[in-house]
Amino acid sequence: MAESMVADKLSGWNKEAEIPEMRPGDTVRVHVKIVEGARERIQVFQGVVMRMRHGTENGTFTVRRIAAHGIGVERTFLMASPRIDHVEVLRRAKVRRAQLYYLRKYRGKAARLKEDRSGLAKG
Repeated sequence: MAESMVADKLSGWNKEAEIPEMRPGDTVRVHVKIVEGARERIQVFQGVVMRMRHGTENGTFTVRRIAAHGIGVERTFLMASPRIDHVEVLRRAKVRRAQLYYLRKYRGKAARLKEDRSGLAKG
């Protein structure tokens, strides 16, 4: 009973967010709402999708980027989070794994993924 009430409340949690279809290996730009006191601003987090969990509605996705001095930063986002303004897919890559944890040990050019151009229009 209580579980169904919680599920009903969360089902329409973030209908206005624009989350496109994405897969592990895609390079994405996530626009996140940050609240600082009374102010609210948008912060952009750009990186490679490392994993996706539990489908689309109740799922999460983890994005990894390389910050200053070569330090890797991973951030996990809820698909239905009201903190996500929108997500842009910048680049798609060909990968053969569902979770790209192996990218953690590579640096620089070794961490590149082969681009998937199959969905692009010819012309």
